[in-house]
Amino acid sequence: MRRLEGARERLDDPRHDPATLERSLAHVAAVNRWLGGRRALFRHLPARLADRRTTAILDVGTGSAGLPLAVARWARRHRRSVAVTAVDAHPQVAGIARRHAAGTPAVRVVAADGLTLPFPDRTFDIGLLTLTLHHFEGDAQVRVLQELARVVRGWIIVGELHRAWPNYLGARLLAATVWRRNPLTRHDGPMSVLRAFRPDELRALARAAGLRDVAVRRHPFYRLVLTARSG
Repeated sequence: MRRLEGARERLDDPRHDPATLERSLAHVAAVNRWLGGRRALFRHLPARLADRRTTAILDVGTGSAGLPLAVARWARRHRRSVAVTAVDAHPQVAGIARRHAAGTPAVRVVAADGLTLPFPDRTFDIGLLTLTLHHFEGDAQVRVLQELARVVRGWIIVGELHRAWPNYLGARLLAATVWRRNPLTRHDGPMSVLRAFRPDELRALARAAGLRDVAVRRHPFYRLVLTARSG
């Protein structure tokens, strides 16, 4: 499958009906929970957490903050200390994330663009980018990885969809059934697969961004996870 270039996902539009947006973000969170996204993250994250101090984590493109909240819950259960900063460029989405994270001191939400993160160099131990890279186009894909590497002093973990026909057909099936009443997810779900990546493409982007120790691994339900050290 050739990657779909120049197309825009509706979630990136500047304004949405609040109820429609909330339901669409819930669909994305459900996909991460039940179709491998969260499981893939936890195959790579725990070993990179600090043992005797708080690990500072940045999650760019956080959506409804489902993954940062899952990380905070995991840390509590395993008696580890984390401080997660969840970032989203869309003001409405950041507002939803902030509401979901209320009452979880380990997670704070910041409205910010992944291309111009408002943090000093080497602020965080780990940077996460889950189902977000495919929203960028052209050289912005490299620039967002470079910006993430600027503010991270350790590991970068990128979770993405694997662009493949079975994954696309599965998204089309969900669009016709589970997502059929939501115009955002019905449109964006299949398009996300068309705009996603193959393993060799992720590796090439990471190397172009100057990242080190680059590895890409496949996980169930057509998930890819790139791990790399900041340059």
